[in-house]
Amino acid sequence: MNLVNRPQTEDPAIVRERAGAALLAARDRTSLLTTCVDEHDLTAQHSPLMSPLVWDLAHIGNQEEQWLLRTVGGREAMRPEIDSVYDAFEHPRAERPSLPLLSPAEARAYAAEVRGRALDVLEGTRLEGSALVTAGFVFGMIAQHEQQHDETMLITHQLRRGPAALTAPPPPAAGEVTACEVLVPGGPFTMGTSTEPWALDNERPAHRRLVPAFHIDTTPVSNGAYLRFVEDGGYQDPRWWQPAGWALVREHGLTAPLFWRREGGGWLRRSFGVTEPVRPEEPVVHVSWYEADAYARWAGRRLPSEAEWEKAARHDPATGVSRRYPWGDQDPGPDHANLGQRHLRPAPVGAYERGQSPLGVRQLIGDVWEWTASDFLPYPGFRAFPYREYSEVFFGDGHKVLRGGSFAVDAVACRGTFRNWDLPVRRQIFAGFRTARDAAAA
Repeated sequence: MNLVNRPQTEDPAIVRERAGAALLAARDRTSLLTTCVDEHDLTAQHSPLMSPLVWDLAHIGNQEEQWLLRTVGGREAMRPEIDSVYDAFEHPRAERPSLPLLSPAEARAYAAEVRGRALDVLEGTRLEGSALVTAGFVFGMIAQHEQQHDETMLITHQLRRGPAALTAPPPPAAGEVTACEVLVPGGPFTMGTSTEPWALDNERPAHRRLVPAFHIDTTPVSNGAYLRFVEDGGYQDPRWWQPAGWALVREHGLTAPLFWRREGGGWLRRSFGVTEPVRPEEPVVHVSWYEADAYARWAGRRLPSEAEWEKAARHDPATGVSRRYPWGDQDPGPDHANLGQRHLRPAPVGAYERGQSPLGVRQLIGDVWEWTASDFLPYPGFRAFPYREYSEVFFGDGHKVLRGGSFAVDAVACRGTFRNWDLPVRRQIFAGFRTARDAAAA
């Protein structure tokens, strides 16, 4: 049975089963990420950019309590005194270790008690009437929220020092790719969605967007390709950099992607507690928007706009229909995309032939988040729902859009319309990119 997103007319029993499965899958992953290290690692702040893992754990429970128990279930607050402690907008990440946080044992017990009560609410709620509960939206929202924090916690695991705490099998090998880029024909397409029941507010509404013809890479930029930029002096040449990006390079002495270091005649990287040679066949990851933009300029290309990215990922030129995913409308399987922490690294470029778009573009979903050229802005007709702080407060030219998800993203929080955003300086996230060029360019 498909367990991600389906039309809103489904039987409530099927929706309830899907919502329950999504909540349980998220909690299984949260448990893995918070039981594989000791109490010291749970309470330590491994980077000022990230929260202590124990903060994320209790925050997950608190958000679930506020939305599912109080708002939907109409229940009294279990621990109202901790609402402020776990308010992500009230306390920046750097300050969170100084807050009166629940201990690991208390956080686990709190999150578990909330979950038990939340499943009772799910069983007793009519999944129709208000927009919040129709098609199980709020339950899907909370499952997505937990999976997003699971990805955040996985970033923290990457930043922590010490021996490896997580293991996973390697991803599949690359397939044959016959072209390095494809032409996406010009014309209108339907961007966004008005029908995905668990789509978040910034993905809505569906609207027509006219996109001129362009070329786009068939795969993400690889480590090997990016290394040529590095070895060509890309980090020493201001010609390729936006002024703010060049200032970042100079201030922090950047010479390569985060976690890379030169040793002898080669390059090594640190990945989840293991130091290994940089693998040239994998997509480059842990690069900022400024680094992606500089590489594209060096290569005589550019980053795709968000609309171009989505058209390449969803538009079927033969039918004119925008698909849910590059491969069609069915939910992602292990042969479509690298998702859900199934592997702890991107698959080699050219993998997942069954996941390619009608035009032959691969790995648009999973592996690495892909920076686009676009600022994070609302779609025409946008309406904040169910709260402004999810999207609206981030709109503007301060954040750049990322699309497609990464190996750290679960399928419930990743689809062809899903929009991520971050500051252009961010390097710790699992972000890479692919490049594009105008169709008229030589």
